[in-house]
Amino acid sequence: GYKTWRSLKKPLKDRLNIVLSRNSEVEPQPSVVVVRDILSVLSLKDYLSCDLFVIGGEQVYRSFLPHVDKWLVTEVPLAVEGTDTFMPGDYLQGFKPSGSQQLEDNLRVTFYEKQG
Repeated sequence: GYKTWRSLKKPLKDRLNIVLSRNSEVEPQPSVVVVRDILSVLSLKDYLSCDLFVIGGEQVYRSFLPHVDKWLVTEVPLAVEGTDTFMPGDYLQGFKPSGSQQLEDNLRVTFYEKQG
């Protein structure tokens, strides 16, 4: 989403950055594609030979829930005051853990795959 894009300050390296936004305020850059709706994002998958990764905003995560077949979840052991955006409570419903990897002392990523 646009708010997440703004928070990044610059495109993520070595990948195509697809920004889902109804705004046209995203300035054109070589590794950035701006699309207006989720169907446009999903249609890009037919032309790309790679997985699509979603980073958020709550509304973006909710929109993609029916289309996700894998989750890579990194839980950061940090309490942040005044947060206003959260993952949907049931986002892992229908998924099971398929592995995990320790990144740092208190930081682990867990992989989940959709069941049947």
